Amino acid sequence: MGFDGRRRPGAQPGPALGGEPRVGPRERSGLRPPPPPLPPPPPVDFEDAREAFRSKSSAELARGLLVLGLCSFGPLVENASQLMQLSQRLLGRDLFEKLMKMTFYGQFVAGEDQEAIRPLIRHNRAFGVGSVLDYSVEEDLTPKEAEEKELDSCTSAFEKETGKQREKRYSVHRKFGDRRDGVISARTYFYADEGKCDRHMDTFLKCVEASGGSSDDGFSAIKLTALGRPQFLLQFSEVLVKWRRFFHQLAAEQGKVGLAALETKLEVEKLQEALAKLGIATRAESQHWFTGEKLGGSGTVDLLDWNSLIDTRTEISKLLLIPNIKTGQLEPLLSHFTEEEEKQMKRMLQRMDVLAKQAVKMGVRLMVDAEQTYFQPAISRLTLEMQRKFNQEKPSIFNTYQCYLKDAYDNVTVDVELSRREGWHFGAKLVRGAYMEQERRRAADVGYEDPINATYEETSKMYHRCLDYILEEIRHNRKANVMVASHNKDTVKFTLRRMADLGIHPSENKIYFGQLLGMCDQITFPLGQAGFPVYKYVPYGPVHEVLPYLSRRAQENQGFMARAQEERALLWVELKRRLFSGSLLSAPSPP
Repeated sequence: MGFDGRRRPGAQPGPALGGEPRVGPRERSGLRPPPPPLPPPPPVDFEDAREAFRSKSSAELARGLLVLGLCSFGPLVENASQLMQLSQRLLGRDLFEKLMKMTFYGQFVAGEDQEAIRPLIRHNRAFGVGSVLDYSVEEDLTPKEAEEKELDSCTSAFEKETGKQREKRYSVHRKFGDRRDGVISARTYFYADEGKCDRHMDTFLKCVEASGGSSDDGFSAIKLTALGRPQFLLQFSEVLVKWRRFFHQLAAEQGKVGLAALETKLEVEKLQEALAKLGIATRAESQHWFTGEKLGGSGTVDLLDWNSLIDTRTEISKLLLIPNIKTGQLEPLLSHFTEEEEKQMKRMLQRMDVLAKQAVKMGVRLMVDAEQTYFQPAISRLTLEMQRKFNQEKPSIFNTYQCYLKDAYDNVTVDVELSRREGWHFGAKLVRGAYMEQERRRAADVGYEDPINATYEETSKMYHRCLDYILEEIRHNRKANVMVASHNKDTVKFTLRRMADLGIHPSENKIYFGQLLGMCDQITFPLGQAGFPVYKYVPYGPVHEVLPYLSRRAQENQGFMARAQEERALLWVELKRRLFSGSLLSAPSPP
């Protein structure tokens, strides 16, 4: 079974957007008339201030101008967390909360609890905008406390006893123990104990239930570092990376270097010789690994076939083996797990399963957020396993791909091809990425290759390349879905152009757009009002517990000054229009 490039065998072009559909034999014979062509969606104008902000009251426009203006003031943003804490002490809790609700909290957070956010969710839905619920409370730890928690939770009992460490990229390092450092766009969880993980799961379950109760097409976002001891993610990531690295070492021995991930294929005969030579498996032992049924009679093994060898080892402790090319042995990386560590790993998997089942039951799509590269291989693999189980009928589980990574395209293409072969629905969220500064410093200091694209332009090129591949997959095989999670207007326009080129109508509900609450309304609401599936990330939580989230939003707006200035300019245009037209006090009216 080989990779066929862009489409499955026999896939035919679909109708152009608004054009004539394909006509089959039954239609030609008169048994069933073809469905009428869908009208093309209306054009989307991101510069029309009136349409962009028709969902907002004039008071909300004024608040947006104030908050985004404050976000442009460097010293204020750089010290946002400390200033918020100082203000809370000086003003007292009640007065401080009122001030925050009039400014930063009111701009970026929907409310304190699930009941409080319902009016905003209903209001946005009236304007064509859905919601991705995100409980944004974080533990208020000092850098020292975060560092100690990370060092303890990422180190196994065996390592503590012996002093032995894993590969340096997949070992914890004190300097980078506080994973919040240098990260402005992502929530961070630190492991305390299993009870804390259970509480996080309960919080995520409430988000899923709230999403299901507020709309019939909601999303909910989770992070796997909230659900278990991160030591497991580190060790599993090392296994997966070394297993793939071994595949490419064997490919190099067969003279296959520099090919794309899915174009690299090992010849079975040579592979069996190599495994026997290394002492990993005799020809007889490896014979059943590479049967004609598994390979589709091709006589070659690609990366997906190779990965499936891991699937044959069902017990966790047996699954996590790494090939040592020097000794020619498969080494059980987790053979030194204590009984409690085994239980912790299983509990993490059980929590994921509980969340996925509840999401399917409530009709909510569950998005698993991406995290640091030393956790991400394990996070992606575990998410993939959930997709294989729960995406058989529809896309219930979405994986996140960070396009600032050099290997983002390979990751996307490999997973899409697996979904094709196995027949389940591929679900992806594409982001540029949240950990660039931290990842670059860690790679330089610890001593491994920088995993991040060199420039923002290269990252944008990678984003569009990955997105275009998924759009082509949607075009030829309607079992793929993608969330374009971006505040970049050029990326949104690129998506709209490619949808039109490929004949993908927004009513098919295959391509979604996503932006954060309080940011880029001039992108979100015109899309929603034109009929495109678009969502706001809707954070909620008590005022004093979401201060870390608010300080990050201020920093993020400062980091994208051009975008923030454009939004402020449009806000001002609309506010002046209302003032001079006598509609300053008019209530927002749905289209």
